[in-house]
Order: sequence, then structure tokens, then C-alpha cells
Amino acid sequence: MIVVATTDFEVYHGVVNELRERSVEFTTQEPDEELPEATTLLVTGPDDDVYPEQVSVDVVRADPEDPRRAVEEALALIRGGDERMVVGIDPGDRPGVAVLVGDTVVAAFQVPVSEVGTVVERELEDAVDPTVRIGDGARLNGSRIVDDLADVPLELVDETGTTPYLGTGARGMGDVLAAVNIARRSGERIEGRDITPTKGEIQVIKRRSRERSEGDRTITEGLARRVARGDLTMEEALDEHRGDGRDTTTDEG
Repeated sequence: MIVVATTDFEVYHGVVNELRERSVEFTTQEPDEELPEATTLLVTGPDDDVYPEQVSVDVVRADPEDPRRAVEEALALIRGGDERMVVGIDPGDRPGVAVLVGDTVVAAFQVPVSEVGTVVERELEDAVDPTVRIGDGARLNGSRIVDDLADVPLELVDETGTTPYLGTGARGMGDVLAAVNIARRSGERIEGRDITPTKGEIQVIKRRSRERSEGDRTITEGLARRVARGDLTMEEALDEHRGDGRDTTTDEG
């Protein structure tokens, strides 16, 4: 059982909430109280006094600014502490990101393409020998994510069959669940992903620009290519198209 003992209110509040969200068994007490016999790990604050001669279990000191990381460290110690972290990414229209330690999913996200790199790099902080696996679908989104993770060990995974059937009440979870399955499937190590957008992909981007502008305008093919490469966001392309010096090319970005 995990014991939370701290005089730091922010640590107490943050750690307790994180443990409750994971349905982890724990108890709380004052730092100067004797630990219960069933204690397997102690979570305390950065400035709480812990006397080694009185504590014979693992101790995790929680940062009040990042209680989730303390809870993940605690759970990793309880599981054995030597399981590898793997991050799976489903690079669809609304990318899913799943963080696994061993067979356990410890975190999951669904964020815009532009935020995937930041989320993954944050999750990999302090991880030992992590692996990131990204699905080979949604080529343009995947290429942008790979570029954003240039310094991270990456594997490209065949994502065929990774999206599960979604029953009643599970709508919207497909990308995250696919990311979990991608994390569990070995892939091919890659250093980058150079993608030339197809005509069909360019047309999709142009159509989306018209939808985004509520039918006001459709960006040119040149701007669409720059959006596909990640050089411009859709908003930037629309702004450039509206401006006096807007891109009017059709073949080159």
C-alpha cells in the first residue's frame, strides 16, 4: 500500500488526486506518524523530514508542480522499476498518444498535430532508453510529427488493424486506443519521413481551407503544398492568401 505523508498541501492535493484517478490503493497520514505494516512505498514532499532509520520502504519525493510524475515513479517502483517506456502515436486527424510502461498504459492524450511533439518530449523526460512508435497512416500528419521528434528514437509501424471496433459510449476513443496498439507493435527504425503530397492530399487541404474560411476562399495549390509540408498552418496560409502579396502559384511552394 502507498502512504502519502506530507505537510505540503500542493503535494498532498496533487498526489492524492492522481492516485484516485488511477484507482490505486493508498492512505494518508502525518509525516511524524509511524508507517502501517502494510506500507510498500512512501510519497512525501520535497522538504518533509524523512529519517532513513525509521523508513524501510522506497521513498518518492513529489514536486508540487508535477505530482503526476511522482505517482508514475511510485507505480514503476512497485511494478519493479525496470520496465521500458514505449510511446505509441496514431497520426490521424486528431492524433492519439499512448504512454506505456511495460504492459501498463500510464498516460493517454488526444491533441492537435502541432502539439504531439511537445507532449511526447515531455513524457520522455527522465525515461531510460525509451522507444516511440508511430503508425504509417495519415502520411502528411505523420511526416510533421516525425520532423518534430527529430532527436527521439522512432519506429514506423504498420498500423493495419490497430483501430478497434468502438461500441456504445466509446465514440472518440479510437485514435487513443489505436495508439496503444501501435505502441505494442514493433516497427522499422527511421530517421525521418520525406513525404511528397499526392494530388488527392492537396485537394483535401484545399477543401479544408474553404471549409475553415466558411466558403470565403480556397487557398492555391502552392500554399496547400506548404501546408502539407508543415511550412505553414492552415490559418497562416489563409492569411497569406488574403494579403496583397498572397501566393498565386499552382505548381511550386
